[in-house]
Amino acid sequence: MEDEQKKWLYWAIPVVVAVAIGAALYYGRSHRQAEQAAQQAPAPVPETTTPATEPPIRNPVAETPPPKPLPPLADSDPSMLESLNGVFGRALEPFLVPKNIVRHTVVTIDNLPRKKTAVQMWPVKPIGGEVLAKGEGEEMTLDASNYARYEPVIKIVQNMDTAQVATLYKQYYPLFQESYVSLGYPDGYFNDRLVEVIDHLLATPDVPGPIKLKRPSVNFEFADAELESLSSGQKLLIRMGSANATIVKAKLRELRSAIAKQDAATGR
Repeated sequence: MEDEQKKWLYWAIPVVVAVAIGAALYYGRSHRQAEQAAQQAPAPVPETTTPATEPPIRNPVAETPPPKPLPPLADSDPSMLESLNGVFGRALEPFLVPKNIVRHTVVTIDNLPRKKTAVQMWPVKPIGGEVLAKGEGEEMTLDASNYARYEPVIKIVQNMDTAQVATLYKQYYPLFQESYVSLGYPDGYFNDRLVEVIDHLLATPDVPGPIKLKRPSVNFEFADAELESLSSGQKLLIRMGSANATIVKAKLRELRSAIAKQDAATGR
């Protein structure tokens, strides 16, 4: 597993907090003029409709006015820290990187479905700790003691108020959207990407263990080729252990329900 995956997974901390956008959409109406002498008037020429160039927004964020005006993205860290402390108290302080919180959160979320994530862009501090394995050769497996290292962050995730997190996310949404556009997605909508990433993580297979490893070079890899081919986010969920992953997935489902457009037929 890559060097960055030798560190703790704290991306699951829902630092997803945000400010509202309420961009009211106004569509003009075209009015037809009264027809003259129906038999003698020329047939009306059908209007041509220019196809939309921007992709449709699938999961619009509901307007949630912030308690005070949002700061510029570059100056948003103090406000974000204050808001996060309002939801989590000081439980996040040992883990949070208090710099470029919105940008780093957006980058990390966008990268989770990819093969690699940039640890230096995480919004949380990677805690030192090597991957522990037991056995040798073809009998080498991931040591179950690895899972205990995640207990502090799992406790935060388990105790968090998802509704409060979702409200803050919606309040700060314009900053998340601005940051996402700046990554090179001029027509992208960050909330759609977030829902997409949540669905990707929820699709992570449950691997109760033992999880076989191999070490072709310096780094460990999953011995199972299908597991090794998974994204960085899915691998990290597996590495935290089945019980911990179950807790994280439950909170991700709650968050998805709070930020995604509900489908009447499926409830999703």
